[in-house]
Amino acid sequence: MYKPQLFNFNTVEGMTKKQLDEHYALYVGYTNKFREINNLLKQRISYQNPSPTFSRLRSLKKGESYSLNGIILHELYFGNITGKKGKVSGKILDLINRDFGSYNNFVEMFTNTGLSMRGWVVLILGDNGRLRIIGQDSHDDGNVYNGKPILVMDVYEHAYMIDFGIDRKKYIDTFFKNINWDVVNKRLENNNTPK
Repeated sequence: MYKPQLFNFNTVEGMTKKQLDEHYALYVGYTNKFREINNLLKQRISYQNPSPTFSRLRSLKKGESYSLNGIILHELYFGNITGKKGKVSGKILDLINRDFGSYNNFVEMFTNTGLSMRGWVVLILGDNGRLRIIGQDSHDDGNVYNGKPILVMDVYEHAYMIDFGIDRKKYIDTFFKNINWDVVNKRLENNNTPK
């Protein structure tokens, strides 16, 4: 079951090791809680007295989706800010230009979504082959089930407060400087997107 992945934070520019290590520790916490929840779900007592208002099973299932999405979103986030940097190019740039009109339009919408949300900004590729920017206030709020995450940005305060205080805009600018567009293009390739 889920074990924390390792990421090379030495490749991230403009964020301190302390910021990244503290953020990573939170992600490790989600993997630990997910395993704990799954162990509790295996116990028959977890299924007793189910209720949509409150029950142990309801609480566990809500915790399961929250922690699992916390794992997945953090792995995608860390994966797309570590490693090789470079200018946006390839298939992702073609799709951004097609679906947003220009890269600058995309950056503006992605940034403003990041300034508007409490948790996450996710660029997804829908099952119709179109890109869409999704805003999420929490790990399990705002998900789109027919869309594959291509680019993920964490905008919870824990992602930037140590280095940027309350200057979320500066953090978002730093995020863009660290995007590994090769990883983003690989995510597109793995989805067999239409040409």
